[in-house]
Amino acid sequence: MAAPDTQSTSPAYGASVDSNISPANATTVCTWDGKQELDDETWKPLASYAYQGPAELTTGPGPIDRDILHMVRRLSVEEKIGQMIQIQVGLIIDCNGELNETAVEYWLDKWKVGSFLESPGNHNGRYSWYSPQKFAEFTDKVQEIALRRGSKIPVIWGLDSVRGANYVKGATIFPAGIATAATFDPQFAFDAGRIAAKDSRAAGTHWAFAPVLDLAVNKLWSRTYENFGEDPYLSSQMARLSIQGFQGNYKQDRSRVAACLKHFIGYGYPFDGSDRGNRHIAPHELLEYYVPPFKAAIDAGSATAMESYGVVNGEAVMLSHYYLEQLLRRQLGFEGMLVTDWGEINSQANMYFTAKDVKQATRMALQQTSVDMSMVADDDSFGQATTELIKDGTISESRLDKSVARILQLKKDLGLFDHPFADKRLASTVGSQQDVEAARNTAREAITLLKNDHQVLPLKRSEKVLFVGPTLNSTRYMGGGWNVHWQGPSDADGDGVYQGFGDTVLQGIKSITGAAPEYLPGVDIDGNATIDIDRVVEAAKLADKVVVGLGEHTYAENLGNIGQLLLPEKQLELVSTIAEQAKKPVVVVLVQGRPRGLGSVVQQADAIVNAYLPGAYGGLPIAEILYGKTNPSGRLPVTYPATEAQASSTIWQPSYMDYSPQWPFGFGLGYSKITYSNVTVSHAQLRLNQPVTVKVAVTNHGPFAQKESVQLYSRQQYRAGYAPDLYRLRKFAKVMLNVNETKTVEFVVEAEELAFWDRRLRKRVEPAPVTLTINPYTAKDVSAVVQLEADPHYVLDEADY
Repeated sequence: MAAPDTQSTSPAYGASVDSNISPANATTVCTWDGKQELDDETWKPLASYAYQGPAELTTGPGPIDRDILHMVRRLSVEEKIGQMIQIQVGLIIDCNGELNETAVEYWLDKWKVGSFLESPGNHNGRYSWYSPQKFAEFTDKVQEIALRRGSKIPVIWGLDSVRGANYVKGATIFPAGIATAATFDPQFAFDAGRIAAKDSRAAGTHWAFAPVLDLAVNKLWSRTYENFGEDPYLSSQMARLSIQGFQGNYKQDRSRVAACLKHFIGYGYPFDGSDRGNRHIAPHELLEYYVPPFKAAIDAGSATAMESYGVVNGEAVMLSHYYLEQLLRRQLGFEGMLVTDWGEINSQANMYFTAKDVKQATRMALQQTSVDMSMVADDDSFGQATTELIKDGTISESRLDKSVARILQLKKDLGLFDHPFADKRLASTVGSQQDVEAARNTAREAITLLKNDHQVLPLKRSEKVLFVGPTLNSTRYMGGGWNVHWQGPSDADGDGVYQGFGDTVLQGIKSITGAAPEYLPGVDIDGNATIDIDRVVEAAKLADKVVVGLGEHTYAENLGNIGQLLLPEKQLELVSTIAEQAKKPVVVVLVQGRPRGLGSVVQQADAIVNAYLPGAYGGLPIAEILYGKTNPSGRLPVTYPATEAQASSTIWQPSYMDYSPQWPFGFGLGYSKITYSNVTVSHAQLRLNQPVTVKVAVTNHGPFAQKESVQLYSRQQYRAGYAPDLYRLRKFAKVMLNVNETKTVEFVVEAEELAFWDRRLRKRVEPAPVTLTINPYTAKDVSAVVQLEADPHYVLDEADY
């Protein structure tokens, strides 16, 4: 979802308040200077609380209850249209940054709106980051008005709680999706969703626009960090547990929220790497690679879905009968509520030119798709257009009934008819130390060691270490976008906006060594200029080792577009200067949302650590990795390109293509020597309905205990008429190994898993020898071969187009 913050002037996302539409300031005397303040609300979070883990049984959307159908029939056409409208919170905030009740009444009385979204902190609210208490005061007042005005139906409030409840002050901000995927442990996706859910409900919001399930194919893309990587299987496993975390038994548990799988579909492969760029994806490739994570989320019971920005193969997703009706509803079986992304119906006319005007776009959306709610966000255009379409008979009232029934059923399932207000008791758990440890544990297992020549890591406490670089002394750079604000904290906010709900790498270093580290900034985050470089070099000469923190400024969506992967020149120059002039071992720590190019730094650095965006509490985990308190076990969930031309290289690209990235998908080092041996397969042949068991022995030779991600891939040696994948991840497991311990890991592989979609949209199996490989492209690479046997004409599944 896109959401304008107070720092953005991008016309693509609209203004915070349109006074010609909403009387937000009609009777208000403006006395505020517009400078946001810190929310001074304080509380002592509980150290711990009862926590329910993943359950095997899932609860999801289903048939519409009879009482909801009766309710729909009693509503007027205007009330039905209103339930389908979602507007952003800025339209009900006055010029003093406070809730304008007159504006709320206007939208409820005039348009009968059924949903609001976003945080006041993103839309000229008085506070930069709203505490659960003040957020709940705001949402509860809106709810109170909704129950006595307009349709007198509770509103549902949506929030981009994509990595914890990141818009709620004090709520634990988790590592980004790409970092969660790097753990190769879906339990961490569950934790982030579960904690985001109860913190969101504490603020009086009921619906999380998460998880983000696009495949991060083009690494230039500014939303790479939001997703669970480039691999369909890894992303699917993360999706399943994430949905369980957000929702659980959401029809009974009022500490849960409705999840929202997004963005359906194909968003992660923009042709030129820009946000909303056109995607060229063949239909059978869409089914093969891009659909599985969404299918996993649907099977896990996701209550809602969000369609994708832009176009696929030139066709607008927002207006596509195929993508949003035939594929999403019929083939994948999604029964929940479908919402547009921000202003996406209007964008058909004013951005993509796929409609003459907003009215035509609205007509096509309602006639051709099953969209239920328009995140129109900034105006009343959807209400106006739909009203006209109903009056002239173009759209039938029965079409509205289907969507309104799904919306009201969702509200009932979330308990809004019985408990529409925030649960104040949940506020005491926001920022719990238990939550902080969950986030830090995610970061500990996500951080990926990419290079470690001469065992320069781990650092020793006895060594004199110089720390240099902007990302080592910043909480907000570790958070990235969707962190306090849409674009992350502004320069004016700085780290002060966190009010102690976070840390930095330097703080983490101090907690381990007991002394304040020697630190110099060296360069600004945008890489425009080095800072006091002579002093840096002199200090480096006196040190035993130098740790340099590089990375990216905060960004989200189109404001994060870049023309090349290479990190800013001055950041890379900082490392080169230190390495060449100080001649001391250099460790580079990358704090970044996508795999940025490193140029000569790859050769000049002795060690390279990829921390991704580890979240507001990522400082201590990074420090623990550097000093060996934690043995790194993260593995790359994306291919790390060596050149600009490799921006869209993936582990599943055709096997005949060159694959020589800087580091391959699934790569990562630890501080111990791990070996694999004795690969066995239970049968020499793999047939439908006759799975085989693959076993491999994994040994830790020390010198430290190590968590190891064991990854099983398949590689078909040939496939008649279709280029086989380079490698396909089929299974993975993460095991803990003590020094000198050996464990046998077992995987069950089914022939059905090796089926593929052909261009006639048939899912079938081509017989051929298949190499089953453990951890390819590493020193631990071991393999076995089985013969895949099947009738190539037998169709396991098929789809229409």
